[in-house]
Amino acid sequence: MKAVVLTGRCEASEMKVSEIPVPKVRPGWVLVKIHAAGLNHSEALLRLFEIENDYIQKPIVPGIECVGEVEDPSDSGLAKGDKVVALMGGMGRSFNGSYAEYALLPAGNVFKVETDMDWVSLAAIPETYFTAYGSLFECLLLEARDTLLVRGATSTVGLAAIQLAKAVGAKVIATSRRESSFEKLRSVGADSCLVDDGNLAAKIGERPNKVLELIGPATLSDSMACVSRPGYVCNTGILGNQFTIEHFDPIKMIPNGVFLTGFFSNYPTQEALDGIVRILEASGQKPLYSKVFPLEQIAQAHTLLEKGGAGGKIILDIG
Repeated sequence: MKAVVLTGRCEASEMKVSEIPVPKVRPGWVLVKIHAAGLNHSEALLRLFEIENDYIQKPIVPGIECVGEVEDPSDSGLAKGDKVVALMGGMGRSFNGSYAEYALLPAGNVFKVETDMDWVSLAAIPETYFTAYGSLFECLLLEARDTLLVRGATSTVGLAAIQLAKAVGAKVIATSRRESSFEKLRSVGADSCLVDDGNLAAKIGERPNKVLELIGPATLSDSMACVSRPGYVCNTGILGNQFTIEHFDPIKMIPNGVFLTGFFSNYPTQEALDGIVRILEASGQKPLYSKVFPLEQIAQAHTLLEKGGAGGKIILDIG
């Protein structure tokens, strides 16, 4: 089968397609024929430096998500031909992932989906929409009566969160560092937009009662100062490239009446995937993506991913 294989650190331009054997099925695992896969920044980080760590299996096929059909269900309870999405659980790090025509995946991370979406559209869902869905509904407990601030809204998760929040009737305030992004944010459902200079609390006007924080620790304190009381803040992203808050003192740094949570996407569920598809189809919305590349153009796709110029989700169309 065709696959992208990494043996060590490399530049995007060095990525290429190789031929490797189709994986052999074993109990507890499902062989999936992959039709499409979304690209993620974690895969660029893997290629650039993470692959040096001992916990990464080498050689490795990258890719933490995919969509396709069950080729061999083994003892999973799935059936050959079932339409499935798969994500996380060690894909592309502990075992071979989705930059390939076939993947052998743990049964617990393969989920049957009932939908007529085309493969490329479906491939935009797994990691991006699961992260947005979990942040909004598992952590922020979002309801139609809420006003949500999405900080880092032009990211793929931010755009998906706007879609999902509007689909359930919430009011959405979206932020971007550039006013030129406002038209795009409004086109996916944002009710209003703000330029984010790192100090929203001083100028926000109408205060949201819930905040999805995708910039991360760099702006988390300001986000907690933005919300009304009671207010809920979910820290999900680290787009600000600051991973921790030094000398974090929760008693002093979390304002009275503000509830701080965080979303960790390593544990997808059938319930969540069903919920995502149900919300999108009921609202008539399609999953968002920006660029589509064939597997053979993996170098071009990763160059764009690394530079951050895609303007949305990048999809590999594997066939």
